Amino acid sequence: MSDVKIKTSLNPKIINAEQAPKPVGLYPHARQVGDLLFLSGVGPRKAGCKDIPGVVLDEQGKIKSYDIEAQCHSVFTNIRLILEASNANWMDLVDVTVFLTNMDDDFTTYNRIYAEYFADNQPCRTTVEINKLPTPIAIELKCIAALNQHKKPHTKTMGE
Repeated sequence: MSDVKIKTSLNPKIINAEQAPKPVGLYPHARQVGDLLFLSGVGPRKAGCKDIPGVVLDEQGKIKSYDIEAQCHSVFTNIRLILEASNANWMDLVDVTVFLTNMDDDFTTYNRIYAEYFADNQPCRTTVEINKLPTPIAIELKCIAALNQHKKPHTKTMGE
């Protein structure tokens, strides 16, 4: 038998940010497990309405045109709102997965704007192109934050 004690419950906490757009399904904005915060996919919709910055829809609700720059700024704002509601901040982000619906046309603009927002914090990042998102948007982010990482004493790692 091992002397190691396994913590059976990390007391997961569900977080919904009043200031952020409501989820489009049965899921929270974020879920905290221990010192990790997992954000559900976040898009650029505006809170309190169905407006999507920079998107023009046709009569059938299909995307007629969109402005990826406006969507990038809006999605980053929504991420920040969810982090704040979770008692976290931008510097706590450690991993970002980005879904784009048009890598060829949008990656350069998205990458430039991403660099503005993440100049001081450089989380791991994966960017993938997908065929479609659940609402008429061109970008969605899935993030993980490590809470309390700035409050712990620094310990040396290999190579320091």
